[in-house]
Amino acid sequence: MQSLKEGLLNRAFSHIYVEKRAMEYELTKEILKRFKESKVIEIEHYKDIFSRANQDFYLQKKSPKLILAVKQNNLIYKGADVCEDFGNKHFYYTSIMMNCIYDCEYCYLQGMYTSANIVIFVNIDDYFKEINRLLSMHPLYLCISYDTDLLALEGLTNYVKKFIEFAKENSDLTIEIRTKSANFNLIKDIQSQDNIILAWTLSPEGVIQKYEHRTPNLKRRIKSIKEALDRGFRVRLCFDPILYIKNWRDEYRDLIEEVFSNIDADKIYDVSIGLFRVSKDYLKRMRKQRPDSIVLNFPYDTVEGVCSYDKELSRNMIGYVYGLIARYVEKEKIYI
Repeated sequence: MQSLKEGLLNRAFSHIYVEKRAMEYELTKEILKRFKESKVIEIEHYKDIFSRANQDFYLQKKSPKLILAVKQNNLIYKGADVCEDFGNKHFYYTSIMMNCIYDCEYCYLQGMYTSANIVIFVNIDDYFKEINRLLSMHPLYLCISYDTDLLALEGLTNYVKKFIEFAKENSDLTIEIRTKSANFNLIKDIQSQDNIILAWTLSPEGVIQKYEHRTPNLKRRIKSIKEALDRGFRVRLCFDPILYIKNWRDEYRDLIEEVFSNIDADKIYDVSIGLFRVSKDYLKRMRKQRPDSIVLNFPYDTVEGVCSYDKELSRNMIGYVYGLIARYVEKEKIYI
């Protein structure tokens, strides 16, 4: 039955749903020109499609549809407690895009959303207005690629470029752009800035192949990182999530050795380390979507509604990876 379903699937973005109010935005017009063969369906509100009941996230991942919408409120959010704030008091994030073209087996998005379709909010200027409003009150540390991978879709939206250009005029704004992509070449012509941090998630090649479906391999990510460093960008390395897998010590030792044998550690802005952790409610939905997943069905401990490894295992894993990284990077630059 599964093979039959897959055989009947359309290509990605075979259907594009567009809110009426989004039709006249320039980005909408540009995207529709790119996908001339896609079926365009006008809708009233993106949630009419995105938030429907009884959707199959896992199946939709194999043939995602695109939704173009106008976000009308809640453009900027306060950072969640489970997120590393890197010592920033005014830590916020924004979701100018919902969902991701990659298909990481451990990703919390499959527990947060009922749909795997991609939503792009086309009214980026409204986001800039809200950021300016917050900046009038205090400095801002803003993660813009938290519930998606903006750089992975940069060829479609140019949003990373636009945010970098916006930040150029706002010295009190620091932007983090997290990614697993190898698309630095799409922004290489932009001048680097001290208030822009490009943050790459790095995993052992075995984890990438087994759990980070459709993502670039480790060599391609490292190549993009080197290009970014050569262009003067601040680069954060994110060893997150660290997974408890077979031979995990060997896997993460090999990963860190490969990374720092190819990248000058002195050029790295900082490093983030984190274990797999997810909301209890999200994990319940994720397990339903992927009942055969080894990584999701591990017997995690639950503390205050968050599922992760037990204290002893967590301490061992973090301590081991921290020790490996500390051979190359100053301890003051390593965040846990």
